Amino acid sequence: MNLSLSLRIAGRYLRGKGSANAVPILSRISMVAIAVGCGALLILFSVFNGFNAVIDGFYTAFYTDLRIRPAVGKTFEFSPQQWQILQRNKNILNAAPVLEDRMLAAGEGDASVVTVRGVDSRYFQVANLKQFTRYGADTVTSLHGVPTALVGMGVAVRLGLSVENVFSQLHLYAPRADAPVGGLANPADAFQSETLQPGGIFSVESEIDEQYVLAPLASVQQLLGAGDAVSQIDMRLKPGTEIQTAQALRSALGKDFIVEDRRQQNATFYSIMAAEKWTMYLILLLVLLIASFNLVGALSMLVLEKEKDTAILQAMGAGMATVRGIFLLESILWSLAGGIAGIVAGALLCLGQQHFGWIKLEGGFLIEAYPVALQMRDVGVVFLTAIGLGLAAGLLPALRAGRQHYGVLR
Repeated sequence: MNLSLSLRIAGRYLRGKGSANAVPILSRISMVAIAVGCGALLILFSVFNGFNAVIDGFYTAFYTDLRIRPAVGKTFEFSPQQWQILQRNKNILNAAPVLEDRMLAAGEGDASVVTVRGVDSRYFQVANLKQFTRYGADTVTSLHGVPTALVGMGVAVRLGLSVENVFSQLHLYAPRADAPVGGLANPADAFQSETLQPGGIFSVESEIDEQYVLAPLASVQQLLGAGDAVSQIDMRLKPGTEIQTAQALRSALGKDFIVEDRRQQNATFYSIMAAEKWTMYLILLLVLLIASFNLVGALSMLVLEKEKDTAILQAMGAGMATVRGIFLLESILWSLAGGIAGIVAGALLCLGQQHFGWIKLEGGFLIEAYPVALQMRDVGVVFLTAIGLGLAAGLLPALRAGRQHYGVLR
């Protein structure tokens, strides 16, 4: 007995020819249940991918394609020779130095500790911040001799800052490195201060909006007494070159520097998103396993119904392995029929949502409809899940069929 003949017999049983009992009805109910589960699984994956892509787009303003930071310490000085390494790499479109540290900020409202990121004009060619600027300028510069700052929406509200009020000022305070430990007559002398004009307000995501202030790099370096030191180099790359560029820079710069892509810069967020996605997969997989119990029952009834056929096959020389293979293939075909139907239906719904946005998001979100991103990798996962369900459901009935004796020699 070869595989081709086994498939032909399993295909005949799939069509239900010659069945006079409830086997075809139960098998089709099982196929529908698997189709619904597989379709829901594909839709769930696609929705997670869509939200992941949307949130990832938000983070492009602060987590760039590639980042260089020191392996030891908070700051470093990037030499002209090291800058030439970046300039010679054709995959790097732009690179910007950044100096970031925590400071005390004050305005018209309450004082607050914020994260100040010192940047220059190159940073706005690397980071996608323009589309998130809600008020004022989308860069940092100098206004009437006063440096300007780009402030997060949450920081602006908390400090009472406004881009329309020319008298609104942002005061930044950083500890002086040369201040004596004790004996200062005025505690304020222990801090270096800088006054900036709020030139723009951005809104990316609540965690970022409540924390970040962008200021001119030179002002932040002077305020921190850092000289020419920076805390990181942010880069924008040609699409699809992140891995090879990171490997080239790690080799060229050595162990003194850490080169991170966007996922490594925000590893916690991506790990949480992946954990949520696969947790939902496991929950739906349990639902599919419950649905496959119908498949086990239908296949067990089919084994009983086809006793005469099995006896004839054994008389023709078919062994236990062949009998088991026929019923195992039958289970896989039933599961695949439902799985493929579910995949096709789920894919059509996802593509329709992508192009037409049938289901809308209520509540004034930045996007109007539920984001969906159909990926072939997820289609493959759902397809393999359907095959796995067929194998799991058909294993026990197939083993029982192979153990039965019908009065013929094996």
